[in-house]
Parts: sequence; C-alpha cells; structure tokens
Amino acid sequence: MVTLDKQTVRWQDLGLLDYGSAWEFQESLMQQTIRAKMQLADHAVQLTEPDEGQAGGHFLLIVEHPPVYTLGKSGKHGNILIAKHEMAQKGIEFFNTNRGGDITFHGPGQIVCYPIFDLEKFSTDIGLYLRMLEEVVIRTLASYQVPGLRSAGETGVWIEPGQMGKERKICAIGVRCSRWVTMHGFALNVNTSLSYFDDIIPCGIAGKRVTSLAQELGVFQDMEKVKAEVRRNMEEVFQVRLQEARLR
Repeated sequence: MVTLDKQTVRWQDLGLLDYGSAWEFQESLMQQTIRAKMQLADHAVQLTEPDEGQAGGHFLLIVEHPPVYTLGKSGKHGNILIAKHEMAQKGIEFFNTNRGGDITFHGPGQIVCYPIFDLEKFSTDIGLYLRMLEEVVIRTLASYQVPGLRSAGETGVWIEPGQMGKERKICAIGVRCSRWVTMHGFALNVNTSLSYFDDIIPCGIAGKRVTSLAQELGVFQDMEKVKAEVRRNMEEVFQVRLQEARLR
C-alpha cells in the first residue's frame, strides 16, 4: 500500500483563511505536482522524493475558514435551506466546488485538512484513500475516548451510526483527484458552532444530526492539541514523515 521508505509530506498551518484563497492555493499546489510528474515522465527519470526546493511532492494544508457553505459538484441546491441574501446577512460565504460530496459548512473551531498527495506513490484506489482519511480522524477521536465510526455507504466519520435517531456526523470528507493527485479533504468539528448546520441538510443526508468534539465531551478543546493528534495520525496511517514548511 505504501513504499517501505517513508515519504515526506510538507505541511503548513494556514491559520484562519478565507475559503476562496485556500482553494486557489490548493489548486496551485496540485497543478505544480502534476507538472512535475509530467516532466519526470517525459524525461523517463525515476521518481524520487523531492527536497524543500523542488516542485511537486506531497503537501498537507491545515486551516480554519471563516463561515462558508460549500456545495460539491454532485450536490443538490435543494439541500440548502437558506437564501443567499440571508447568508450575506449572517456573514456566510457560498461556493460551488469541484470536490465530491454535497453541501457542508466550514467555520471557526473546525479543523480542515487538505492533503495534496500523489496517490501513485501510495495506492491508486480512491476508496482506500477515503478510508485512510477516515482512519486518521477515527484514531484522533480515540485519543479523546470518543468512538468515531464509519457508516455503511456514507463517507465520513460518525458517532453511533448504527443507533437510529442517535446518528451524528463529526467529520465530513470530500475530495477531488486529477492524474492521481488529490485536493480538498476532511473537516473535523472540534469547537464548531453547530447552529450553522441548521440551515442546510449536511452532506445531503436528512434526519441525521451533526456533532463536534466539544459537544461530545461537554467542554471546549485546545485546537492546537487536536491538530497535533491529526498530524501524528496522518503520519501513522499514511506511513509518511510530516515536515513543517512555509508553503504560502
């Protein structure tokens, strides 16, 4: 599934950054990686791990967004229960995106991770990649004694997915892949204000609630500690080395 020698993933915490800027930056890193792959293929050069000064490679962006609703390319506008002028009044942005999935919310108190990974250096199996992202979150929640689980047929991480009426989603996942290079990723609700989800049908799944780590534990959480757990579990699940870098 992965190479024996651990690959390097350069990562940066972008802090609070508007969704449009983060999306544009992801696209630039994705295209940089694709160009580097094509150049290597054209010159029949063996793929090697890039150093800090080389183009391409693997990247991980960690970010919080100001309030924003995003709709995936297969999403339905009927799952948005609020008019655009009401969004504007509440200071919420809206984007149609090129990721998979339906409608979701991003906002302060939520850890959003955008891996720009070349899956040809891992496994060219999108389903497996999604399960690995879920595993990162499941392990992170386990460190807080919160039992995150998968729900059959539904991408993401849930609490009590098999208990009718108690199912609640804590992490949404939506990705895009081009030439086996990924972008977009997952959003883990930590201290997120859950009221924003009242104006949408999250991920297009009616009748199920949304939750957060703070909601489950009854107390606000230290975001930096949760981010550190996420990074540690990214290293373990993907068998990589994370190296902090100034990417933007």
